Parts: sequence; structure tokens; C-alpha cells
Amino acid sequence: MKYVHLGRSGLKVSRLCLGTMNFGPETTEADSGQIMDTALELGINFFDTADVYGWEVGEGITEQIIGRWFGQGGNRRENVVLATKVFGRMGDRPNQSRLSALHIKRACEASLRRLQTDYIDLYQMHHVDRHAPWEEIWQAMEQLMREGKVLYIGSSNFAGWHLAQAQEMARHRNFLGLVAEQSLYNLNDRMIELEVIPACEAYGIGLIPWSPVARGLLAGALEPATTGRRADEDLRKKVEKYRPRLEAYETLCRELGEAPAHVALAWLLHQPAVTAPIIGPRTMDQLKGTMRTTEFTLSKEVLKKLDTIFPGPGGPAPEAYAW
Repeated sequence: MKYVHLGRSGLKVSRLCLGTMNFGPETTEADSGQIMDTALELGINFFDTADVYGWEVGEGITEQIIGRWFGQGGNRRENVVLATKVFGRMGDRPNQSRLSALHIKRACEASLRRLQTDYIDLYQMHHVDRHAPWEEIWQAMEQLMREGKVLYIGSSNFAGWHLAQAQEMARHRNFLGLVAEQSLYNLNDRMIELEVIPACEAYGIGLIPWSPVARGLLAGALEPATTGRRADEDLRKKVEKYRPRLEAYETLCRELGEAPAHVALAWLLHQPAVTAPIIGPRTMDQLKGTMRTTEFTLSKEVLKKLDTIFPGPGGPAPEAYAW
């Protein structure tokens, strides 16, 4: 496993990030614990979760599962760079969601209790809050850092302008600000290349892509399935919408002798702005299979073919123009 700095910070994380959204709803607690143990054995030290995962309001089920796993000892907590998130609704009262200073404080303390730890390595704002001023947000985050409850701050689902706003206000306060942004990014969803990625590169913000295989669309979706994600009705509609490019993509993957999901992840690892794509295994086999992506390199010719099949929003690369 290779390790890289998280954005411009001194913190090193694995090139793959273990996403835990399936822990609880899709994967039993026992299986979740085995997946986390195996991830550490495979060299994955970067784990991502959120207070809303588990999808029962206010319960933080996935955080609880991780916390009980930490509680087993064996240096589990010490070996993990732990990321969680704040923003989502954690109750029915007015200040139990979003990014007010009050909710940030209470949400962080609740996450610490569920996770059975006294600090969070990367505390991420799950969405931008257009009603909370950056002065309030940064003051709340600075207080958590002074108390040692949070070490680094990240964002998720921010636009390029939001990243610029956040960083300029942080700079005004002589504060480190954001070190990571978590965005939807994969071969089929490349809109962030227009503004988010340039902002990340300009401000030294590490990019953590979520949904690297487009919810299964890039994982061999043309193959018929009666169960699992590939059988999902919404996915089948997307397959029909993108069938020509998927046919070209899966043909290329067969020529390479690699699984489509692995090629999709490998493509992300070749993008300069990307720190660590989030993988969200439901099973041990899925976790172990994903490790293949760290073992092969895509040639320039293959990368060009992928850009042709899945063109980015900015059109062809500049070198393709005949000036």
C-alpha cells in the first residue's frame, strides 16, 4: 500500500479509503469488524464514516459499530486515520442539523461518544450550509481543535466557490482551514473537473472521491443480474441511458483483462488531484478484490481511450487541439 499526504497537511493516508456506509444497513456488525481488521492488515489506514450513517435519525449506528470495534483494543484506534462528518439531521429540534456553532459542538461530542475515542482526525462538513456564516463555522471548528477533539477539517459536496470562500476566510483568521474535500467523482461523473478540482489544486486540498464506480454503473453493469446493486431499477435505467459508452468501456476492460470496477478505481488513482478514492465493500471478497487496483498501471494510450469513452465536461485535453 502506498501512502500520500492528505492535501497540504503533514498527515499521511493510504491511497484507498475504507468507506463504512454499508456497516449496519447492509453488513452485519461481525462482518464489519472483520472487514476493518482485514483493511488494516492490507495497509488501509484511512477510514471514513458519518454521524448519519445507519440511517436511523440520531442513532449514529455506523459510528457505534466502529466505536465498539475500537473498544476491542489491539491498537485499532491508534492505527486508523478516522474521518467522520457533521451536517445531517440528528433529531427533530431546530438546532440538530446543519452547521451552526451549537450543532457542530454537540454533534462532535456525540460522535466522540459513539466512536469511543477522544479525538477525530478529520472532521468533515457533509454539505455546505448557506445560512451559517464562515466566521461562525470556523470559530466553532477552531474551538474543537483547541480542545484537541479534532485535528483536521474537511468538506464534502462543496462547489469550487464554497472551497474558495472557506479558505479565504480561514486565511484571514490565520487558520489552516480545509485539507480535504470529498466529492462525487468517477469516469462517468466528471463535472467537478470544471471548478472543484482547480480549487482543490490551488488551495492544497486533497480530493477524496466518493462513488468511484458510480453506484455500480462502472462495475460491469451490462451483465444481467437479479440480485444486488446491478439489479436495481434506477441502475438499469442508467445502463440504458449510457449503454453505448458502457459497451465501449467493458470491451476495453476485457481487452485489458481487468474487471471494470478495478479499471474505474485505477483511473481515479491516476488523477493528480486525487488523494484516496472511497471504497465501500459490503463483503470481505469485495474488499480483497479491490486491492487489485493498487497493483497495475494504466498506460497513456488506455487513459486516452477512457477519456474518449467518458469525456470530461471541459472537452478534449488541450494537446488534442491543432493550433
